[in-house]
Amino acid sequence: MVNSRAKGARAERELANKLKEFGFQAHRTQQFCGKAGDADVTCTELASYHIECKMVEALNVHKAMEQALNDCKDKTPICIHRKNNKPWLVTMFLEDWVSMSKQNLGATSNQTKDHQS
Repeated sequence: MVNSRAKGARAERELANKLKEFGFQAHRTQQFCGKAGDADVTCTELASYHIECKMVEALNVHKAMEQALNDCKDKTPICIHRKNNKPWLVTMFLEDWVSMSKQNLGATSNQTKDHQS
């Protein structure tokens, strides 16, 4: 039988290492030492996001997002998840994705305007 606590810790370490591969300063939040409701993984550059990490074959994505939403405080809740031998996926609420996309589009158009001056 798989120890779910050990499996969760392994998933959190793997995700933190994957974020490090992308150049982020990420680490696993040790929930057994931290407060209940802490993000599973924290990342300096992604400090505005509450990261819920899941590695399961049959994820109830709505339940995972509900957990992230309940724990996120003033941060944007996201769930980063994967199945065995599959790539990591990010799930977030549509409204948050639209807001993030508009901010990125604004930054891109501002950069374009700066280069045209």
